[in-house]
Amino acid sequence: MTKTIKRYFHQTFRDFHSISLSFRFGKALGVGLFLLLSSFTWRSYLSYSTPQQIVQAEGGLIYVLASNGLYAYNPKDQSVRTFDKVNGLSDCNISHIAYNKVSHRLLIVYANQNIDLMDRSGEVTNLSAYHNTTMTADKTVNSIYLSGRYAYLATGFGIVKLNTAAVEVSDTYNLGFSVDYIYIRNNAFFAASAKQGVYSAQLTANLADRNNWHRVGNYVAPTPEDQSALWAKVANANPGGPRYNHFGFMRFHKGKLYTCGGYGAPFRPGTIQVLGGNTWQIYEDAAQIQPKTGLSYQDIYCIDIDPKDENHLFAGARNGLYEFQDGHFKAFYNHKNAPIGFSTNDKSKEYELVTGLKFDANASLWLFNSQSQTASLLQYSDRKWTTHTAPALMSFNGRSLANAEKLMFDSRGRLWFVNNNWTLASLYSYQPESKTLHAFTSFTNEDGTTLKELWNVRCVVEDKEGNIWIGTNVGPLMLPPNQFDSNSPVFQQIKVPRNDGTGYADYLLSGVDITAMAIDGANRKWFATNGNGVYLVSSNNIEELRHFTAENSPLLSNAIESISINDVTGEVFFGTDQGLCSCRADATEAQEEMTEASVYAYPNPVRPDYTGPIHVTGLTYNADVKITTSNGTLVKEGRSNGGLFTWDGCDKQGKRVASGIYMVETATQDGKKGVVCKIAILN
Repeated sequence: MTKTIKRYFHQTFRDFHSISLSFRFGKALGVGLFLLLSSFTWRSYLSYSTPQQIVQAEGGLIYVLASNGLYAYNPKDQSVRTFDKVNGLSDCNISHIAYNKVSHRLLIVYANQNIDLMDRSGEVTNLSAYHNTTMTADKTVNSIYLSGRYAYLATGFGIVKLNTAAVEVSDTYNLGFSVDYIYIRNNAFFAASAKQGVYSAQLTANLADRNNWHRVGNYVAPTPEDQSALWAKVANANPGGPRYNHFGFMRFHKGKLYTCGGYGAPFRPGTIQVLGGNTWQIYEDAAQIQPKTGLSYQDIYCIDIDPKDENHLFAGARNGLYEFQDGHFKAFYNHKNAPIGFSTNDKSKEYELVTGLKFDANASLWLFNSQSQTASLLQYSDRKWTTHTAPALMSFNGRSLANAEKLMFDSRGRLWFVNNNWTLASLYSYQPESKTLHAFTSFTNEDGTTLKELWNVRCVVEDKEGNIWIGTNVGPLMLPPNQFDSNSPVFQQIKVPRNDGTGYADYLLSGVDITAMAIDGANRKWFATNGNGVYLVSSNNIEELRHFTAENSPLLSNAIESISINDVTGEVFFGTDQGLCSCRADATEAQEEMTEASVYAYPNPVRPDYTGPIHVTGLTYNADVKITTSNGTLVKEGRSNGGLFTWDGCDKQGKRVASGIYMVETATQDGKKGVVCKIAILN
């Protein structure tokens, strides 16, 4: 099966690249995807820092595979163009590239065995037949060999032959062993296997018949092609992007996205990467830090920013607490200079787990030292340490909680955090002033059902109405404020009516493993999942507005590790196991009041070649918006999503409005008059 994807680039506004994709599918599969993309603007933020493969096409154009991403460099004008799921590729995490000069196509093979072919015009055709084939043999592609218009893939079971001109799988040769590389010499085909040796067959033979293949020698590693001259040509190419594709934890602060790698298997390199506008700031890494601490700089679990100084940051890690100033390492805290304890009996300095941290409004840093024999919840203020301990926090075989994380202060000043570990799935609330701790270790819903299959509480957030939401392996739960101090708290599993005449309802996202959550300016809930992509749920909690997956959108992966929202622009960031991407949604944080300075429309003017949505921003929550012609004729009305109102540029009958000046009249949700701004439409 193949499908062809073309890219059409639209006007850029305020450095935000608005890209729309038009899909030509043989089936109706592409219709839903197009509708999704027409409402949301997507971007990818991929790393290109580690070079892997390089090939040259006609005209001198050079394609580079780096950090499993792809970019093209033109030495003539020194231009760089990156490629990803947003602008045409069908997948992510590329393992191999090769350029076929007969068919004039770049062959792109992904780690999941999906295949793209890109022609000279940039049109991408997806060849999914091999990816979709179900087989017990190892389908891993080890290398590519080109001959004429054909590409031969050395795989974990044998060889796959592709016709790069016709974009089809021509044949497969199941040899019964892993082939590392292939070559043709003297009218014979050779398959080299590190485990089995070198096998050969005549080109005129039936290569699908194993009996025609004979062992002809021992395995010899291939001689690498000297591509130093080609690499030298791209030495000064700068495709931009972060250094690593690890975004296990993210926070927004004053318009910047602060990220760290989180933890995974194997250990992730220590990294703090900050996105401001289109520019990445990469903090000092292991090369600078390890010589100063004598410890591995790996697995940075969490970060937070000093509310008094956006350039002052702390990071919790596997082996302690790191302090940074202006992107440079400043200090390190472990058992030697802080009440941070070991998580191992042998007192390994590599395991002093600081798994969660958060500044309060007074710039005191709160952190949790997991699996420690001596500490749990700590406070660091004015260079002094305070221990806040309780028996409920030391319940892991005499140690502190196994993995306490996602610390956050709610609107009432309470500190909330979860224990994201199967040993004790739990939620905690701590009142610093009274030093009162509430531990929620059992979860009963409004029907009186105790959720016995709840093994993980992964995250916690507060919505605009003061409710506390937790993400669990059985779905999201909501704790209303009147249950915060209850001895028998009731968690709501929101019921979504089926509306099928039965009167029945289903629990919201029941059974879906929620890994991260965020609340946007319209009080809508974004639920990130472990394997099911991202859900957007309405402010009333019962409508599924969107379900983005890697299959129906440019989302890089269905496994989401973190999520964060830029409340000013509405851009929602998703840290996936394949890297960082985002979509610009139709809601922003509401303003306390509307002023002539805060309320404006963009793009403005709306030029003839622009077909995307028109946004009015800077509004109060649920503001009333009316758009009229200059003589007062009403063409559109509605309510804001948080602080944003979106208009498609059409009148009430769905027709594109004529050129002219349009008035945007606003009012608060209680009817008080707001401000007026203008939009110029040019057709």
